[in-house]
Amino acid sequence: MNGSALFSSFLLAYAGMLGFCLGKERHWKQLVSSRVPARLRRLGAPLGSLLLGLAVYTAGDVWPGGMALVGWFGLISLAGFALLMLIPYAPRVATSLPVMGGMIWVVLAVL
Repeated sequence: MNGSALFSSFLLAYAGMLGFCLGKERHWKQLVSSRVPARLRRLGAPLGSLLLGLAVYTAGDVWPGGMALVGWFGLISLAGFALLMLIPYAPRVATSLPVMGGMIWVVLAVL
């Protein structure tokens, strides 16, 4: 199993679920500063779909064939649960987690 691909697939699944959350007005108000224009909210759902598609692609590097879809659904469940727990208690962490995770992934890939 490729740990780097698994970590990137989880990050993409989390970012995709976050994109879907940011596409909804309620979560947009919870997670984003008032200085950010609300018309960016319309990009949430399409960007979330794209990121979830990339997550299933990278899950294909971890598992073969049909098992990749099962693993992808599991990663979406884990990412959604993590987001669900972070939104009410740590909204800044919830929005910055994909960026921090991406930086950690790059550092670990270089090492």
